[in-house]
Amino acid sequence: MTRVPENLRVLVAGGGTGGHLFPGIAVAEAIRDRAPESRILFAGTRKPFEARVTAAAGFEHTGLDVEGFSNRSLGNKAKAGAKFSVAMARALAATTRFRPHLVLGVGGYSSAPWVLAGGLLNISTAIQEQNVHPGAASRLGARVAGRIYVSWPQSVRYFPGRETRLTGNPVRPSLLEQARGQGEKPGVPFTVAVLGGSQGAAGINRAVGECLAELAGPAEVRFIHQTGEADHAAAATAMKDHPGGAEVAPFFQDMGRVYAQADLLVCRSGATTMAEITALGKAAILVPFPQAAENHQEKNARFLEEAGAARVILERDLAGPVLAGMIEELKGDPGKIVEMEEKSRALGRPGAAAELAADLLEWIGEG
Repeated sequence: MTRVPENLRVLVAGGGTGGHLFPGIAVAEAIRDRAPESRILFAGTRKPFEARVTAAAGFEHTGLDVEGFSNRSLGNKAKAGAKFSVAMARALAATTRFRPHLVLGVGGYSSAPWVLAGGLLNISTAIQEQNVHPGAASRLGARVAGRIYVSWPQSVRYFPGRETRLTGNPVRPSLLEQARGQGEKPGVPFTVAVLGGSQGAAGINRAVGECLAELAGPAEVRFIHQTGEADHAAAATAMKDHPGGAEVAPFFQDMGRVYAQADLLVCRSGATTMAEITALGKAAILVPFPQAAENHQEKNARFLEEAGAARVILERDLAGPVLAGMIEELKGDPGKIVEMEEKSRALGRPGAAAELAADLLEWIGEG
């Protein structure tokens, strides 16, 4: 039986985007399930959404003024470097005050000062990397991390000589439970769920609007379209008379239902999306976000494509006829959809959060 330290304190470092924050919350919830008296502090940026989301999950939050280095001019990199030096000093001071038993870095540029502080202070420090190609913060933090948890087998090679464990990318249990609680899919037309992220994706939204007139059998295709706020009105107007029916909203709170009803997804290929669709075994057309740091979304998408779980359309090639043709092709081949679902499910690790939390607690319990 693992001996968890009394008054366990865990610092979860990272954020900037939901793709880094939500896996951290999933692990933190799993730790709290096993150690209800633990105190867990999220340390990331000062973006309001981080404080809002962590508070809703019942966790404390603190942030630093820090910026990333990727895809920036030389002058802006110099400014980011100056901010990083200040952030490093503040992270060291804050970590010393909090006295965590464990620092877990979950990626994003804001994780680096905290992970390095954990290493410098000889605190048990680990990294959880979500993407196929590790980000700069994870590669830097690996120098001080005692354990590195990766989401995909191909990621192991980026951490030679380090204690690296394949656990998958943690997914919120509530999402999985909601999706599985939907029962059998209702007898409706072939359903395509378009998910551009919480803010939507203008390129995907545009192509979906264009593809409506290109579908050979429009009455046979139903859409669930998450548009983001900016494109909602235009998308709702375009979908209003679609004969197959459409459900259009800026954002869906019940994503488990959306996933359960979808026969096919059209979405980005961020790490959280990848984890969710493989945990649920969904077939997808992936449109990587072209401005993602180090082009990690295309690398994620290509991994699923090579495994036979998804198709990929680069945004520069995305147009109504192209998207309509791919939807029609897959709709007309139910066996192919089933095959993609099976290969997607084979890559999924729905128990990642629980597995990772258990391993972390065992590790620090040995100290």
